[in-house]
Amino acid sequence: MSKVFVIIPAWNEVSRRNRLPIALEQLSLLPYFVIVVDDGSTDETARVAQKWAKVVRHAINRGQGAALVTGMQYALAQGADIIVHFDADGQMQPEDIARVIAPLETDPDLDVVLGSRFLGQTTQSVPWAKKYLLHQPALWLQRLTTGLKLTDVHNGFRAFRASAAARLDLQQDGMAHASEITYQIKKKNLRYQEVSVTIIYHEFGQGFGSGLRILRDLIIRKLIK
Repeated sequence: MSKVFVIIPAWNEVSRRNRLPIALEQLSLLPYFVIVVDDGSTDETARVAQKWAKVVRHAINRGQGAALVTGMQYALAQGADIIVHFDADGQMQPEDIARVIAPLETDPDLDVVLGSRFLGQTTQSVPWAKKYLLHQPALWLQRLTTGLKLTDVHNGFRAFRASAAARLDLQQDGMAHASEITYQIKKKNLRYQEVSVTIIYHEFGQGFGSGLRILRDLIIRKLIK
């Protein structure tokens, strides 16, 4: 059986929305190693998470991308076979992890599995502004710059074979790491597959302004290269 590590970046989750305990309690029933990377929280996030997970801490807030890198480095040091990225906000479903890692367990040549809100028959209640004003431009930019024909580009639900995770060179500390990962897949010639996942949106999800900042960071990054 594969040694699966689930990495969860967390910043002030208890004071901001307090969905992390629900996700961790559900994950504790599943056969995975759960790592919460406390990204410089000033509330009780680390103390609460310690009840269900191993907690690795940043002394200051560095951003979700940096937290994922820290989590992956820890998982690799612990002998992970598969590394899963999972959010702390309660929008991802723990039961979907089995679907995301299954292709890696059955296909030894596969490197990465990317979750998609737009595959299969599952109806996704993606907010209109996210879908058409953020997702579609980001999808166009990603296809133009990488040639990867993905259906979803800003979905943080993904899994890596350990050997693929070790090859990533992520420089975006903030939210733009999501699209940077697709660039790395292309650059490193990693073999990938998309699978359908369910994302349940809450009122505190990533705002429209945050999405615009992601697009800005990606466009600037391409212009200065």
